Amino acid sequence: MKTLIIGITGASGIAYSVKLVSLTSLLREKYGEVYVVYTRSAEKVSMEEMGLQLSEFLKTVNGLKGVYGEDELESPLASSSRLVGADMVIVPASMNTVAKLAAGIQDNLLLRAALSILRLRGKLVIVPRETPLTPVDLHNMFRLSIAGAVILPASPGFYHQPRSIEDMVSFIVGKILDSLGVEHDLYRRWKTG
Repeated sequence: MKTLIIGITGASGIAYSVKLVSLTSLLREKYGEVYVVYTRSAEKVSMEEMGLQLSEFLKTVNGLKGVYGEDELESPLASSSRLVGADMVIVPASMNTVAKLAAGIQDNLLLRAALSILRLRGKLVIVPRETPLTPVDLHNMFRLSIAGAVILPASPGFYHQPRSIEDMVSFIVGKILDSLGVEHDLYRRWKTG
C-alpha cells in the first residue's frame, strides 16, 4: 500500500497545502495512506494568511491516516523502514527547509521524512514559494534536484485563463498531482488551434 506524506512549512502559500489536503479522497485513489506533517511556522502563517488554525483544520479532513507536528519524532514517519515505497510533497517549502534538506539536516520530523524519501528513491516534490531567489537558494534547489527531488515552483501559468485566486491555486495543485501521477481536472490543459 503506497504512502503519501504532505509536508507543510511556514512559507507563504498555505492555500496550496490546504487545497492539496482537501483532495485527500482523490489522493487515496493512488495512495492507501495519506499523512500530514506541519511545522510551528506553518501554523502561524496559516492564521496570518487565511485566518485558519491549521492543526484544527487538519483534524476535520476525512481520510488522513495521521497528522503530526514537526516535533513528533515518535511517529511512524520518523523511520525510513516505514517509508519504503512512499512519496512526499512539501508545499509550501520555505527556503529554510530547502537549505536544511540540501545540507542533509534532519532536526525535525518533516526533514527526517523527506530525507528518508530521497534515501529510498521515492518521489519528493518540493514546492518553493519565494521570490526573488538568491544564488544560495538556486544552488540548494539544484542540489536537491540532483538528489532526485522534483522542484515545482509555485509559479502559476495563465494559459488556462484563471479568473480567481482559487483558479491559480488549483493550477499549482494540479501540477503537484501531475508530478505524482494522480489524474485530475483542476485546470484546463494547454491546447493549440
